[in-house]
Amino acid sequence: MLRVLLLGVLAPAGLGLPAPPEPQPLGGQCVDLDCFAVFRGPATFLAASRVCERLQGHLMTVRSSVAEDVISLLLSGDGLRLWIGLQRPPGCDDPEHSGPLRGFQWVTGDNRTSFSRWARPRDDGERLCGPLCVAVSAAAGELAPGEPAWEERPCDAEADGFLCEFHFAASCRPLAVEPGATAAPGRAAVAPLGVELECAAPLGETEGRWSREAPGAWACGVERGGCQHECKASAGASNCLCPADAALQADGRSCGPPAEHPCHQLCEHFCHLHGLGNYTCICEAGYQLAADQHRCEDVDDCAQVPSPCPQSCVNTEGGFQCHCFPDFDLVDGECVEPVDPCFGNSCEYQCQPVGRSEHQCICAEGFAPVPGAPHKCRMFCNQTSCPADCDPHNPAVCWCPEGYILDEGSVCTDINECDNGICPGQCHNLPGTYECICGPDSALSGQTGTDCDPIQVNEGQGTLEDNDGSGEPPVSPTPGGTAGPSPAPAGPLHSGVLVGISIASLSLVVALLALLCHLRKKQGASRGELEYKCGVPAKELMLQQVKTERTPQKL
Repeated sequence: MLRVLLLGVLAPAGLGLPAPPEPQPLGGQCVDLDCFAVFRGPATFLAASRVCERLQGHLMTVRSSVAEDVISLLLSGDGLRLWIGLQRPPGCDDPEHSGPLRGFQWVTGDNRTSFSRWARPRDDGERLCGPLCVAVSAAAGELAPGEPAWEERPCDAEADGFLCEFHFAASCRPLAVEPGATAAPGRAAVAPLGVELECAAPLGETEGRWSREAPGAWACGVERGGCQHECKASAGASNCLCPADAALQADGRSCGPPAEHPCHQLCEHFCHLHGLGNYTCICEAGYQLAADQHRCEDVDDCAQVPSPCPQSCVNTEGGFQCHCFPDFDLVDGECVEPVDPCFGNSCEYQCQPVGRSEHQCICAEGFAPVPGAPHKCRMFCNQTSCPADCDPHNPAVCWCPEGYILDEGSVCTDINECDNGICPGQCHNLPGTYECICGPDSALSGQTGTDCDPIQVNEGQGTLEDNDGSGEPPVSPTPGGTAGPSPAPAGPLHSGVLVGISIASLSLVVALLALLCHLRKKQGASRGELEYKCGVPAKELMLQQVKTERTPQKL
């Protein structure tokens, strides 16, 4: 605890106490934890300094304009000449190296300052020789009349008074004294009650409380006797009282937790107080009192009937653990059969359990999961031909994967897109798709994909690698077909249909030539020449017989 004496002005009681030997302070001002007091009465510098030191302070140091403002408030325009804590030791100074304090130093042994106000300017080359001391007066200023200014004086001369400075490590609120009580100056001594107090604060704190070394309450009329809770005066004595759930501490004024009963050390777990000095030991859950009624021993919970567990119980210190038989799960204290991981699944074809809690969707033969949607299936073939997916109720309705065409025998045959010259350069046919290898003349030279034209790629086909279609245009659905549960996109035309279209076009050309021959006959043209020209196409037509019947296909 830090102890700081109160330096206030309390009216003297005149109740037989010895009169203080020092002059009485006329007033004081405080700035933070520093307080300044003015004392009036003739005194030399040495006598004034001793008075301040007996009061655990020193003559005032004026290091800033704030301290100068405090002096102005204390003087209140009076023309008193008061000593401050500035002196010059014996010897003479060098005017060029004397600084703002002119070679003087504070009674604290240093010359630090950011302020000075001398009554008269110093002449060039003027030397000051000590010992000298400094007094402040509002009437001494030549540069600023009416404002306190400093003047050098012999230290053994008497001034009208002096200013003391006191530093406090803590501060207390003004002392509360009930009406009728008086006090004497010094250590906050309340004369008629014989109370002498100090301002005390815990280490590191600046907010203190009035206290004293002697334990117990003082007069309840002064600061409630120092009691933390309540002060009660009875038969001329004062006592502190605490709430029911607290106990009076060793200083006789503070309240704190009641002293611990010895049973708290005797009982292993808990102590329950009842009656006057009686107690009972209590154990935590899962334990019971031993024979000595103080120790606690574990209870075998698994030996209870009925068992606390539905299937298997394992006792532990202070508790137990429940376990289930194989193929059972412990859920909210009950052993239940594990839920089928495929329960409530969204698989399009079939669900397959994976472990005890996971599942995966599988597809039928010839189908594969859809990327990004593994619960759905789509037709898949990685060979040149695969069986078609036909409706079991209508075998004529079949489906093929994209890039395949339905052929005879309900077989899906890969379309060789390279036969149609779809790639400007080298073409590589793949199951269900194809791959163009762009030549050096292409803007996409060295790249592979389904197109080597950069304009088409930028207009919606994406990158070459993104287009894995067959390259053939879609066809209309086969008449009479019924939609399946997940219809596949239409495949391209059969190669035989393409050949039929080509031959039909050639037949049209032949018909036009025949008509031309007929017209030339009417004009008297040579018969032999006409037979020659008209016979050649006819011979070409006999080279190949075309089957124009279209094979049913799935779209």
